[in-house]
Amino acid sequence: MGTRGRQQAIVAGTAVVGALVAIVLGFLTFGAQTTAGPQAVPVAVTTPEQAPPQLAAVAERVAGAGGDMLDWHVAEQAAGRAMLEDQDVYGVLELGMGPEGPSVTVVTSGAVNPTGTQVAEQALTAAGGQVAAAMAQQAGAQAGGEQAGEAGAQPGMAPPQVASETIHPTGTTGRVAPLGISALAWIGGLVGSAALAVQVRRGVLRVGVGARLVHLVLTGTLVTGVLVGFLALWDSSLVLDWSVVGFLALTATAFASVQGMLLRWLGIPAMAVLGPLYLLAPSVAAQVPEMLDSAYRTLLWSWTPFRFSTEGLRSLIVGTPDTAHVSTALWVLGGMLVVGLIGLLWPRAADSADAAESADSAGATCRSDQPGRRLNRTRRTGLSTLVSTRQIDCHVPSASRPSSTGTVA
Repeated sequence: MGTRGRQQAIVAGTAVVGALVAIVLGFLTFGAQTTAGPQAVPVAVTTPEQAPPQLAAVAERVAGAGGDMLDWHVAEQAAGRAMLEDQDVYGVLELGMGPEGPSVTVVTSGAVNPTGTQVAEQALTAAGGQVAAAMAQQAGAQAGGEQAGEAGAQPGMAPPQVASETIHPTGTTGRVAPLGISALAWIGGLVGSAALAVQVRRGVLRVGVGARLVHLVLTGTLVTGVLVGFLALWDSSLVLDWSVVGFLALTATAFASVQGMLLRWLGIPAMAVLGPLYLLAPSVAAQVPEMLDSAYRTLLWSWTPFRFSTEGLRSLIVGTPDTAHVSTALWVLGGMLVVGLIGLLWPRAADSADAAESADSAGATCRSDQPGRRLNRTRRTGLSTLVSTRQIDCHVPSASRPSSTGTVA
């Protein structure tokens, strides 16, 4: 293949690379968002502990008519709220019957993923409106005459309003910021690790075990400070205690350790893996598994590190540190930190060769600079064609005609 053919192949290859990148990004980002839809979202419908039989029958009918969009759980009110505290459900529809008639309340939690909360709240509000109308009609039909007046329910009475309640209330920052903080922790560690890898690749630095460990600790500390600063800036009412700061430090250091490990063993090509992972934060980690297609839920959501750091941080911010999300995040991030440290500190043959070469070079330099040596052994590979700039003082005796002492015949 001639020069022209190679140039044409390079031009075609660059176009193919662009198309491949578009395919990868399409699958990782927009594909997950465009195929998202609620399927078996876990919610609960509850009744009081000593509910009348007709109220329990209403709860059973609600659970049986959920369809594929919602996965209903029937329980008592205390059990339903406990499920919401543990984030086993995204919302609770509480049914009650009091002296003033039936009541319907939609209960959500600020500690639950906001996407799941939004889907559950909309579905529960719609279902609650239908249940309230049916309960009011049933109460009015069963109570007649004077009994209906004493019970406060009149035939044809207006259905009760669907009330709403939020446990562990938090603002927009408490709901949205954990995902953004996780993404910033990833990109901060990635840029720092990549900058070090580039300097090592160019031969500017030769870092050993101690230098890598210092770089990891420094990166984790600085990124943690940035994350805490952003949280305080976005919402000054957030309680940023040591549990939150420690969790942020673990997240930033764990991310940086894994990134540094991959960049050390794979080199700059590792950016082809680490860079696209950043795009998983808004497209996959922000969703609940019940909103994702089964392929994305299995191939991407199940292992992406952003969902663990996001859900764990949200639980800590709103004051629910005992949930399973926090403990799971601690185990996952701790495991990432251990694996990353092993990969960063494990000796490599290439590092030993580089260290030996550096020692030989340093030794050769020291030997050549030793004073008092008259013999300098220099290895020459060829003669220089450049003119020396050193002035050479050469005294050549003048050639004069000798004096004549006689006549030569």
